[in-house]
Amino acid sequence: MDNDNFIVTPKEEKSVTITIRIDRSLQIKLDDLASKSNRSRNELINMALDYALKNVKFVNGTKKEK
Repeated sequence: MDNDNFIVTPKEEKSVTITIRIDRSLQIKLDDLASKSNRSRNELINMALDYALKNVKFVNGTKKEK
């Protein structure tokens, strides 16, 4: 019977693993927020990075315009 086949397709990778270093003070604040919000550090970091990238304003050069 064809209906009894167990079909497996390749898994689409949607996430990657990276390593970063952060100041201990940021880690403490992040852990506190994770505890208060019942969210993982990973989830909060992803939310923060998504927000930052959607709201970043890139300024070319280092001189401040008057």
